[in-house]
Amino acid sequence: MPVRSLNSRVLRWPDKTRVDEAVRVWASDLVRRQAGIVKIGYFGSYARGDWGVGSDLDLVAIVDGSTEPFGERARTWDLSGLPVHADLLIYTSDEWDQLRARGGRFARTLELETIWVHPSIT
Repeated sequence: MPVRSLNSRVLRWPDKTRVDEAVRVWASDLVRRQAGIVKIGYFGSYARGDWGVGSDLDLVAIVDGSTEPFGERARTWDLSGLPVHADLLIYTSDEWDQLRARGGRFARTLELETIWVHPSIT
């Protein structure tokens, strides 16, 4: 969501640094409250550095396991503390391994682009 610059009428879209910091705080808080989280990261325009006004944040999480269907897992995760709209994909460890083993364009994109914030990998 845009933020107002100090003493200005100009609205600015959150930049990569602000979004990265917010994701790291969000992930850290989430990991403290919720067991079973293996990894959390983001990919897409903010990870590539080509974000712009209106860009959303693409998040990926890997969890030990889940009984919920893939498409419903993200419903209970609170994304409201993030500075831009976010979409979240939650894979179990087994699903993640299968996705990587199958390969394909999306798996390669995730492998190349994802910035992992938990555990923090540089």
